[in-house]
Amino acid sequence: MSLRGIIKEAIFSDETKQYVTPYNPTAGEAVQFKIRIAANIDCEACLHLGEEQYKMQFAYNNGIFDYYTVTAQTPTEPTRYFYTIEYEGTQFFYNKRGLWENLVEHYNFRLVPGISTPDWAKGAIMYQIFVDRFHNGDPTNDVVSHEYSYLKITAKALPWEKEITVGDFCNFYGGDLQGIMDKMEYLQDLGVEVIYLNPIFVSPSSHKYDAQDYDYVDPHFGKIVEDGGDILRFEKVDNKFATRYQKRTTSQANLDASNALMVDFIKKAHSLGMKVILDGVFNHCGCYHKWMDKAGFYNQSGAFHVKDSPYRDYFVWDGDQYSGWWDNLNHPKLNFEDSQELFDYILEVGKKWVSPPYNADGWRLDVAADLGRSPEMNHKFWQAFHHAVKTANPNAIILAEHYGDPSHWLNGKEWDTIMNYDAFMEPITWFLTGVSKHSEEARHHLKGDATAFEGAMRHHMSYLNVHALQTAMNQLSNHDHSRFLTRTNGNIGRWHTVGSHAAGVGVNKNIMMSAIVFQMTWPGAPTIYYGDEAGLVGWTDPDNRRTFPWGREDVMLTDLHKTLARMRKNFPMLRAGSVEFLYNEYGLISYGRWNENQKIVVAINNKDRQTEVSIPVWKAEIPDGQLTVLVATGSDTFHEPGTSHNVKGGELKLSMPPYSSIILGV
Repeated sequence: MSLRGIIKEAIFSDETKQYVTPYNPTAGEAVQFKIRIAANIDCEACLHLGEEQYKMQFAYNNGIFDYYTVTAQTPTEPTRYFYTIEYEGTQFFYNKRGLWENLVEHYNFRLVPGISTPDWAKGAIMYQIFVDRFHNGDPTNDVVSHEYSYLKITAKALPWEKEITVGDFCNFYGGDLQGIMDKMEYLQDLGVEVIYLNPIFVSPSSHKYDAQDYDYVDPHFGKIVEDGGDILRFEKVDNKFATRYQKRTTSQANLDASNALMVDFIKKAHSLGMKVILDGVFNHCGCYHKWMDKAGFYNQSGAFHVKDSPYRDYFVWDGDQYSGWWDNLNHPKLNFEDSQELFDYILEVGKKWVSPPYNADGWRLDVAADLGRSPEMNHKFWQAFHHAVKTANPNAIILAEHYGDPSHWLNGKEWDTIMNYDAFMEPITWFLTGVSKHSEEARHHLKGDATAFEGAMRHHMSYLNVHALQTAMNQLSNHDHSRFLTRTNGNIGRWHTVGSHAAGVGVNKNIMMSAIVFQMTWPGAPTIYYGDEAGLVGWTDPDNRRTFPWGREDVMLTDLHKTLARMRKNFPMLRAGSVEFLYNEYGLISYGRWNENQKIVVAINNKDRQTEVSIPVWKAEIPDGQLTVLVATGSDTFHEPGTSHNVKGGELKLSMPPYSSIILGV
């Protein structure tokens, strides 16, 4: 390696507390910036913070690197910054892209004054539950077949092991809050620290993204204490509810009992050391919401039937037709521009569920960038929502579903963080499987393309400030995309085109294990979609919403999750430490995670053959000596051998089996 190459690869800084102190400063507060440079190099380092430039001074040497620091005053608004290094008459620019002779401002670091995200969420292991499909703990609250029709589909109660069928939004398997409570010790043993629930509020569908009432938990997920008798009259006319459904879902006794169960649910989670995040679907509601009341469920008092309804302005109208989200009329778009009453009401909903007696720990916000009909209203609402929720519960998290650039909302006053599609799910899916996250497109040339992978990760991570990055929901699968284990077969399809059975054909469990290793060691909150740890497969929804295979779990995959969760507890540096790619080649990536006290190296071989590799671990501040194997995967299993590998001259030499991964630590 040339001298210039060594100098280039030695330079490092980021937004973590190792390099920015304090890393969440308030406006006007003094903050120290630090950059790492190769030892004994005659150079000049400068910080460029906004329009200001600050010369940095040598601070210390740790035996491998020199460190330069400077103190500056925190601006009043989010501000971009970068570093320059002048060496041998040439000026280099350093930002999230690395060290280059030209500055690409997109990759500049970002300082956000006054930002504060909950410490409990930084790197926390989350677990997403699609409630109807996790566990049936209370059969007395189950939907009864032919209880009602919804969008011309008859509600059906199905056996737990029945395959997904047409009209899944009206298929019910009986999962409920009691079922999750019954399995909370399982989740605790798995290492889960946060439970994220898909929507739980009153709704006629199994997915419940079409809310009927934001103030109550659906009794089919909660409690039915008065059933209303055995009336099974089925109305074949669309948009007509059966009598039994009305009595079960509008009975105040059932609604109150269901909310009371939610109090007990969150109390139990908290007692076991777990937080609870709810799903907030505020961009739209359901057409049967009491505000619209399309079915006449609330005595035709809603805006669909009554032009002077008090809820008329809650929606956008063109004559007698209301607007639906993406023209979907069973998802009426809410009209925040024209109804201050609606605006204020949703703020109250946001506060209600994070306040006593419920005390939920935050919100996941569905299609958050779509709320409102203009960017101005979108930002106005989320600023108000942030203030309302944080005032009610300062330790709550606000986490948004979002694709694309989220930086406009990550300003300390709107969203805390995001579901991390662009800077996590998509790049790792392409690199490991060569198919899209929906299993609907194949780009096999991207499988193993480490250069494309690193470029995508650096590019999309640059949109996230460090606080958003450390709390971002890093998922391999979820309710909107195919199961990752299915993606490992490299095939494309959906359940209605190739059948559910094909989702499990030709899967590569070794690739799945490498993905789990990556998920558990990369910055952010590793979020397990229920059943991934048990080996569930499935195409994009609804096939990704199969029931949890209790008694038929893939024990090895479950044990791997437990092992990696324990490892994370032994290496808290994984929550907030630095990260850097160490060595990549086609089919192989390696990276380091470190702080001043702990250091690990991760390598993933996505080739179909044994690979010899030499990794420059000195870039992760690892001195010569020994690294201990913490976890290694491959050959359809994993192990924790505890064996050691030598580091000599800053290099770690490994021989990696096909489709394998390894984690080593010091």
